Amino acid sequence: MQKKEKILKAKGKALMGTFLPHLKGTAEFETVVMPSVAEVILPFSQHIGAPAKPVVEEGQQVFVGTLVAEADGFVSAPVHSSVSGTVKKVNKDSVVIESDGNMTPDESLAPFEVNTPQDLAEAASKCGLVGLGGAGFPTKVKLSIKEGTVIDTLIINAAECEPYITSDYRECMENYDDVINGIYLIKDVLNIPNAIICVESNKEAAIKKLYEIATDVRDTDDSVKLMRLQSKYPQGAEKVIIYSATGRKVPAGKLPSDVGCIVMNITSIATLYRFIKTGMPLVQKRITVDGTAVSDPKNVIVPIGTPIKEVLSFVGVDDDYSEIIMGGPMMGVDVVSAEAPIEKRNNAITVMKNALPETTTACIRCGRCANTCPMKLYPAKVDSAISFSLYDNLNSLNVNYCMECGCCSYVCPAKRPLTQTMRLAKSILRRKK
Repeated sequence: MQKKEKILKAKGKALMGTFLPHLKGTAEFETVVMPSVAEVILPFSQHIGAPAKPVVEEGQQVFVGTLVAEADGFVSAPVHSSVSGTVKKVNKDSVVIESDGNMTPDESLAPFEVNTPQDLAEAASKCGLVGLGGAGFPTKVKLSIKEGTVIDTLIINAAECEPYITSDYRECMENYDDVINGIYLIKDVLNIPNAIICVESNKEAAIKKLYEIATDVRDTDDSVKLMRLQSKYPQGAEKVIIYSATGRKVPAGKLPSDVGCIVMNITSIATLYRFIKTGMPLVQKRITVDGTAVSDPKNVIVPIGTPIKEVLSFVGVDDDYSEIIMGGPMMGVDVVSAEAPIEKRNNAITVMKNALPETTTACIRCGRCANTCPMKLYPAKVDSAISFSLYDNLNSLNVNYCMECGCCSYVCPAKRPLTQTMRLAKSILRRKK
């Protein structure tokens, strides 16, 4: 280490949220690489915004990194082949590629030169980079700073607060050079004066590793800091981590840039740097496969588009399960079919065993859902409005501010599906508009 430096404590302490068991059983398991599968299914919509537009035809030969669908609008992201082989079918919403098993890279790929903020945003676009553990917001949009907007803080999100998931932790431990180079590149190109690396206190090995970034010789003005966050869910949510790191609150309907911040996931930063260095776009993902039905959990790097059933077979998960969750148990969504493919925004597959069904009862008006909501909403009132079709009340209840973290459902003694109700309320508002 180059110098001695104090690790920061959170400036804003979130009073809401809840404490969860961490269950990070794969934290010290080195990532294994899954071989190429027979075919991959690449959806055109792996992100928020307009679906990508196909640019390949059936029978066309493609390679790893070949563009198969281009961004169709500003809020969109391109899709690239994750295997070498032949385009088997171009559907309305996806392209199917039959692999030749060779994983041959596209010869046209080359390092991407970045000198300006515009170059950086374009690199994120050419990479096909989107939010890798959340809703899939195109990174190009995040890095396209409006003229006159002042960004003074880059927040690197290494919290990874949800149970089971350790894919970001392994990125930090295994690809440290890409992380550190990516952080300093983004900070320098965007001329952001401060950077704060945020990590939960339960990740001691990551804290030691990330401390080296804050003490790097490039940090001549001591503007890169490491911050230890309380291990409390949902510490990694964007608005929560901004409050923890800076004490600033993002108003409803506003973006982090409106309060002078950019938040980037640690794996997103490393992925962007690798693209700039090699020209290889986002074609694979590290997936944590864990849960009560997984006897041998793993972190696995898989080609994007790999069917979930193939990943489960590789890990050794048998058919003794009742639920497959894409993501973690709190914010993940149930998978209807194991034929569904891995997407860019997926970071985990949580497989759960058969469990006794929980009985839902009437709301007992205990207020726990409101007391734990990090956005200070009233899920029970939203539940009541939906039950009685009082849809005009949803706007005043600020349902669009819900981050769908799952805290309300987790703490509800009546076992009401409050998170699902909040999602339904948000969709009702979208349809009304």
